[in-house]
Amino acid sequence: MTAIPPSYDIPEETVEKVRSLVKEDVEDIALIFKVLADPLRIGILKALSTENLCVCVFVEVTNQRYSFLSYHLRQLKEAKLVDYRKQGKFLMYHLTELGKKILDIIMEIKKLL
Repeated sequence: MTAIPPSYDIPEETVEKVRSLVKEDVEDIALIFKVLADPLRIGILKALSTENLCVCVFVEVTNQRYSFLSYHLRQLKEAKLVDYRKQGKFLMYHLTELGKKILDIIMEIKKLL
């Protein structure tokens, strides 16, 4: 039995294409959107577009706890938007190539709003 009424004229190939697209695995893309749902994380991406930064800079400018900001940076890292390198005793965060592209897209969306 089909939920599509006989009066709705749609080719079976279209229905199959839609079925395939809806069932496609997009968990990795959904993860990026979940991570970007927090405005602070978008702000972190924007800040990292200026230069590589230590968590201590974010603590200073946001007045948030180190652990709170580390959590957000970890979420961005798990989504492959940021990474870090150890520099002396500091972890210096930077945008990944994906992070740069996503930030470019965010800025384009901002222009459209």
